[in-house]
Amino acid sequence: MKLALIGAGQRGRIYADYAFDHKRAQIAYLVEPDLERRRSAVEKYGLSEKQIFSDPKEFYKLGKVCDAVIIATMDRQHYEHTMGALELGYDILLEKPISPILHECLDIKNLALKNKCKIMVCHVLRYTGFWSTIKRIVESNELGRIIDIQHNENIGNFHIAHSFVRGNWRNSDISSSLIMQKSCHDMDLLTWIAQCSAKSVSSFGNLSYFKEENAPENSAYRCVDCKVKNCRFDARKAYLPIAGNWPATVISTDQSPKGLMKAIKTGPYGRCVFHCDNNVCDHQVAIFEFENGIHASFNLSGFTNRMCRTIKIMCEDGEIRGDDEKNEIEIIRFTSNGMQAPYIKRITPEIMEGFHGGGDSGLMEHFLDMLEGEDDENLSAIETSIESHLMALAAEKSRIEHRTVELKELR
Repeated sequence: MKLALIGAGQRGRIYADYAFDHKRAQIAYLVEPDLERRRSAVEKYGLSEKQIFSDPKEFYKLGKVCDAVIIATMDRQHYEHTMGALELGYDILLEKPISPILHECLDIKNLALKNKCKIMVCHVLRYTGFWSTIKRIVESNELGRIIDIQHNENIGNFHIAHSFVRGNWRNSDISSSLIMQKSCHDMDLLTWIAQCSAKSVSSFGNLSYFKEENAPENSAYRCVDCKVKNCRFDARKAYLPIAGNWPATVISTDQSPKGLMKAIKTGPYGRCVFHCDNNVCDHQVAIFEFENGIHASFNLSGFTNRMCRTIKIMCEDGEIRGDDEKNEIEIIRFTSNGMQAPYIKRITPEIMEGFHGGGDSGLMEHFLDMLEGEDDENLSAIETSIESHLMALAAEKSRIEHRTVELKELR
């Protein structure tokens, strides 16, 4: 099987490397404008000059020369790159979000259906042991119907500083809103678990901390020039001790101390978190009402030490509690009184290799199986995944306009 990789950043390389390392597919073509990333990928996949492009338009001039493409470029590039692939009849693994713009999402879906192309959106959490176990418990109906859900996306203070203050997704004008980029995963989980479409949403949030007015006295625009002592956001503290691991691997392909220091001195990840051009929220809350009457509260925050998702699903006869970082799920049955010990069942789901609790590798396994005709199930098909994007867009509309938004306004 031959695949083309369009966008050889962290996410694209995770998917392509998995297929290549497990000998499931050949990475036959590469599209990547960044010279260092291109060089690294060429070395990994053993590509010739004829197999390398810096612009998808040039690659698409070859016609359909692969079985499928992996598109992992920046959010606002997805539309152009995906539509070009669909015109040629490619099946696609598409990094989320599909697009931050509603009509572009719909155009992609409609063209995929028209040309009978399969698109698997990278909602990787559906493919993890943890979240698929939660889903099975809910569907078993052992605790009765869901009444309401509490769900938390704990971003982690170092993660929000890396990705959403210094990094690629810091500014919604060039990428997406925080709730779309980071939490369309969570919108997808909520509609998947509720087994229903959202009806309305109210949302609040803003950028409270990572802005210039909160900069310490004597702070500089770059960490290497700063006189502030003991700052936890010092890029040297953030990246040098974790060389070879995420997120240090994002800032440079050269993971030596010299390579990392060069990136810190000259690149975007060496900037002071209080002096960046970021505008996305650093925290946001949303309350959803679903068509079937379920209510869900969602809390997205960069002010947590741990980077994890936690959930509590409250049902007619009990509750389900889960922590995906700890990989722990509890099923708790209600009692007749406060002195009676409740029935508690603890579950530790199976974990696959890879990031996102094995979701990245699980997604690639399903995608490759689907291409080979071994498995027709597409848990994150384009027509399914759009619902999460509608929820994120509606939540952001509610936050900005400071009102409850009915999703029929967007539908």
